[in-house]
Amino acid sequence: MEPRWLEWSRELQAVAQTGLTYAQDPFDIERYKQIREISAQILAQHSGLEPDVALEILKTETGHATPKVDVRGVVFRDSQILLVRERLDGLWTLPGGWADVNESASEATVREVREESGYETRAVKLLAVWDRRKHGHPPSRHHAYKLFFLCDLIGGTPATSIETTDAAFFPEDSLPELSVGRVTYAQIARLFEHQRNPDWPADFD
Repeated sequence: MEPRWLEWSRELQAVAQTGLTYAQDPFDIERYKQIREISAQILAQHSGLEPDVALEILKTETGHATPKVDVRGVVFRDSQILLVRERLDGLWTLPGGWADVNESASEATVREVREESGYETRAVKLLAVWDRRKHGHPPSRHHAYKLFFLCDLIGGTPATSIETTDAAFFPEDSLPELSVGRVTYAQIARLFEHQRNPDWPADFD
């Protein structure tokens, strides 16, 4: 469960961001800016950021506020799952990241797997669409939907990248320490269940 202060800050930011996108009246614009400042104050109070820094971060978010899309590639080989070690924290995760503009979700997944692991894959099935808030991840100022695609391994060799330092396959009962901001042990367990039950529909929420 995320802390209420984070939900309040995120929701106020979404109201302000969307309002500033469409408002024409100068008084409305000022009100939305005030709402954004309140969101920044809440964020700063509980995160340790300076208020001015928090406000500048929120100002970078523009346009109609919607959840971000995080894609993850699920690649199995001999009943083992592909994980990559993140350069940032030294922990392991499914290859993936934010989807880019002008990519479909499956295209983004295949690209992320290739960039982060060195392996060439083909996305073949959507396994899950999970709301990040509901699956045991640590708090984040971003509201995100996480899309997990089953990918067939078709080529390539393990490689590092600017974001990753290793790529390897692991059995379900011998997982390394995970970067739980990106993927949780419960999610990995559920994905192994999907592998054993290929006729299951995609999970959601």
